[in-house]
Amino acid sequence: MSVVDLIDSKVVQVPLKARDKQGILRELIELLDRAGKIDHVEVAYSDILRRESLGSTGLERGIAIPHAKSQGVSSIALAIGTLPEGVDFDALDGNPSNLFFLILAPEDKAGLHVEALAEIARITQSSAFCRLLLAAESSEEVVELFQEG
Repeated sequence: MSVVDLIDSKVVQVPLKARDKQGILRELIELLDRAGKIDHVEVAYSDILRRESLGSTGLERGIAIPHAKSQGVSSIALAIGTLPEGVDFDALDGNPSNLFFLILAPEDKAGLHVEALAEIARITQSSAFCRLLLAAESSEEVVELFQEG
């Protein structure tokens, strides 16, 4: 399964409304819940928070990939959010994060979870692609960028 198969406009928020780490995590989880991708929203949120407590998923160059294995989902789910001005996400490089890819996977689907993480890491190596995502003015435009890429 490719990341592009997990993306539609219902799971993309451009821009995010939240302005802090906890709020962004909650907003992305709720986005997945409204799209019907989560079975138990509080379980999923708790699992994401627990994973973050082990070490921030804020990477470098504005990218954050919060992720967790969770009993709150029955299949892998991905939400994407942008926040051009960025927010402190405890990133490895100390800089604000502005592109967010939240991944939830069932506990028995560790392979898919790792594949999704690897694909997002590969995709976000392109600074040009990341700039296009941040410049997108709608969730539909983000979806189109992934479909074209």
